[in-house]
Amino acid sequence: MTPRLTLVVATAALVISGMAPAARADTTPSVPPGTEPTASAPVEVDPNDPDLKLPEGGTLAEPKVLDIKQVVEDESGDERREDTNADVTFALQAEVLFGKDSAKLGAEAQARIATIAAEIKKQNTTVVRVFGFTDNLGSSAHGDVLSKQRADAVQAELAGELNDPNVTFEVRGYGEQYPISDNSTEEGRKKNRRVEVTFPRTTS
Repeated sequence: MTPRLTLVVATAALVISGMAPAARADTTPSVPPGTEPTASAPVEVDPNDPDLKLPEGGTLAEPKVLDIKQVVEDESGDERREDTNADVTFALQAEVLFGKDSAKLGAEAQARIATIAAEIKKQNTTVVRVFGFTDNLGSSAHGDVLSKQRADAVQAELAGELNDPNVTFEVRGYGEQYPISDNSTEEGRKKNRRVEVTFPRTTS
């Protein structure tokens, strides 16, 4: 077990709604986790409620639902977990899972993927998204292919761990799209070379 870091970040993001739909892979277009709406309004707000004491002729704006995100990263930065009220996302750096420019899972990969599979089982979810990403070195076309191959490899290992035909996998390779760090430094590029596994939260 890798030591957990002291990094816990709470951010508020405006959210709207949405989720993609076994072990079959979905091939319809999608976007990475965090770029789509997640939360729904917890309560209805009546703009005509007299207790709100709006000025004469005033109306309430549409309610905004803020999603609280908690981010925990291990000390090495090799693994990151993000929790919102709607989703759980694990991000694993490519170096932890694969050799250089390879889509073959390495020695450390199985244990890390097994941990993710255990959390998927705990959440009792049937929709899992596996998205691969690269840095911006090399050609964009090569990054697209490699990121998809890596996502496929992680999905296959997850499917074996879960052994559940009711789980739908959505698998994508986004190449250098959607970087989470600065590609001008090796430290940033390392963070961008990753595979993310996201699934709905069904338990607290």
